[in-house]
Amino acid sequence: MTKLSVNVNKIAWLRNARGGDYPSIKEFSKICIDSGCQGITVHPRDDMRHINPEDVKILKELTKESEVEFNIEGNPFSEQKEKYPGFLQLIKSYQPDQCTLVPDASSQLTSDHGWDLLGDNSRLASLIKTIKTYGSRVSLFMDPSEEGISKAKEVGADRIELYTGPYAEAVKHQKDIKDLIKQYSKADKHAHNLGLGVNAGHDLNLSNLSIFLSECNIDEVSIGHALVTDSLRFGMGDTVKKYLHLCK
Repeated sequence: MTKLSVNVNKIAWLRNARGGDYPSIKEFSKICIDSGCQGITVHPRDDMRHINPEDVKILKELTKESEVEFNIEGNPFSEQKEKYPGFLQLIKSYQPDQCTLVPDASSQLTSDHGWDLLGDNSRLASLIKTIKTYGSRVSLFMDPSEEGISKAKEVGADRIELYTGPYAEAVKHQKDIKDLIKQYSKADKHAHNLGLGVNAGHDLNLSNLSIFLSECNIDEVSIGHALVTDSLRFGMGDTVKKYLHLCK
């Protein structure tokens, strides 16, 4: 069975469009948890376009009480800016169960590639070592490259998260996915053979998730944008259950 971690960034984004505390990040995360998801994910950015540090605090408390995993993802090199304390400080303060490191710039609309680890990784390796002292499992956002995944193991990652954007795009445009899905499958086998856990995420949805999971051995998927969008049609609780059904 693949675990489902719901990324609640878009709930915060909708709230921020009007200010105040509606919709409530805690209330909707609780609906997801009560509906059976095994984790909650947030991706704070330095411009705080959605999740803010107070949200992280609230969700740390909620996930701890509810006994589900808390995953904070983001760029480990993002530094303090105005009311944003810096990514590493957030990890130190709230010590999530999992910390997913993503190589995205603050100007990016969304993540669009994995880590390139073919150069000097000493700074990243040092940060991973520090994060582990906070008790967090470390996952690196990666493209399905066996060479890159081997490097992820070398720098100290516990898991990888396969970037599934290209797969989702291929399905969307009805392209032949046979070779692409084989690439992801080889990547997940290689990672598991190295002793790494394997997560996956980005643009996975009700239309493409089942095929992907039938071909790849994935420990956890992190889904946000599509799930929140689907909840406009089905309701948050029923949407979470639809995704959980595919994960089983």
